[in-house]
Amino acid sequence: MNARTIGPGDRNAWTVDEQRISLVRAPRPPRPVTIDALPVAVELDLARTAVIIVDMQNDFCHPDGWLASIGVDVSGARGVVDALVTNLPAIRRADVPVLWVNWGTFPGRMNLPPNALHVYDPEGRGVGIGSIEPTGHPVLQRGSWGAAVIDELLAPGAADGADTWIAKHRMSGFWDTELDSVLRNLAVDTLLFAGVNADQCVLATLIDAACAGYDVVLLEDASATTSPAFCWDATLYNVRQCFGFTTTLVSIAEAASSSIAGGAT
Repeated sequence: MNARTIGPGDRNAWTVDEQRISLVRAPRPPRPVTIDALPVAVELDLARTAVIIVDMQNDFCHPDGWLASIGVDVSGARGVVDALVTNLPAIRRADVPVLWVNWGTFPGRMNLPPNALHVYDPEGRGVGIGSIEPTGHPVLQRGSWGAAVIDELLAPGAADGADTWIAKHRMSGFWDTELDSVLRNLAVDTLLFAGVNADQCVLATLIDAACAGYDVVLLEDASATTSPAFCWDATLYNVRQCFGFTTTLVSIAEAASSSIAGGAT
């Protein structure tokens, strides 16, 4: 009899044939690695780990994007590009899922309450989310240029279907999105966070993940903020003190490469 699978992928699938359905998921052998981290070193299982990259999109990171157009210095946000470009290939080779979580609101902004709009339009002038001024495209709107990941991060790997894309419309990537469902189907419980702004959307998503029971780790070299330096310092303190750990993407990539070569520690 030919066995077949039912499920969104091999990480969460039933096995079926003509006479029975097995609800037993295929085992995933653990791949533990130990990472230098703060406040203490961390051992994590690459087989149950995913990377979440928040808001590395044109409106926040491109010199022609929305933030830059209203006078925000986006050079800090662009400072994490090299870390992502250099280290994500090793992450993907180790079969660690990569998820991109970007602002991408509905046209007409009908899924947004006043408090979400107020963040970017404090005086109620009709600017911010959904506005086409001053960039000429709808700010942070799903399907727009501003909601797309910056070109430098699209290849290789991200653009070929290997990664997962989630559109969000709050500071947190978990609220009213598919993120939690996707993560559960990936059978992961440790989340590594990167992107911008570290003290805003990255932190909000990380906190919701921690509250939902995920292990959370902030990647310092792959995260940044356009906020004042004290916001970055407070973010690192709060992550380490209240929610999880901080480390670097390069440390994860090196450990992932070692695990592939049979040298997991």
